[in-house]
Amino acid sequence: MMHVRSFQLSDYRPVTHLLETVLSEDCYEQTMEAFARQLSWDSELVLVASIDNEIIGMIIGTIDNNKGYYYRVAVHPDYQRQGIGKKLIQSLRGRFEQRNVAKIMITADEHNEPILSLYESLGYAATDFFRSFQKLSIVAG
Repeated sequence: MMHVRSFQLSDYRPVTHLLETVLSEDCYEQTMEAFARQLSWDSELVLVASIDNEIIGMIIGTIDNNKGYYYRVAVHPDYQRQGIGKKLIQSLRGRFEQRNVAKIMITADEHNEPILSLYESLGYAATDFFRSFQKLSIVAG
């Protein structure tokens, strides 16, 4: 049974390992910086998916200027195409809605391009993709 919940400190190693497995080296370094920043600001917007206490997916979100942003989704290769990414996105959307953000956006960088269709399948449109994501505090620091 898959379970989605907020990130906890004990998840740090398995999540780091997951990101190393899934992301390219460039993307990993960028993501780890953003991940650390988001954890120090608001770890409620970092969610993990687990099966039998093993972490198989995660999503990093951030709120900037009263907009919610999906920053990075990662699902272990063995568990891809099973709806886990969708479940993570939907769970994070719930958090954004609880915070009453004005709009929800998807950061679109070269690393996210391959999964933009996943967001589209959930009803997001091209106008929801945010391409100047370098300006986000989570990235710019």
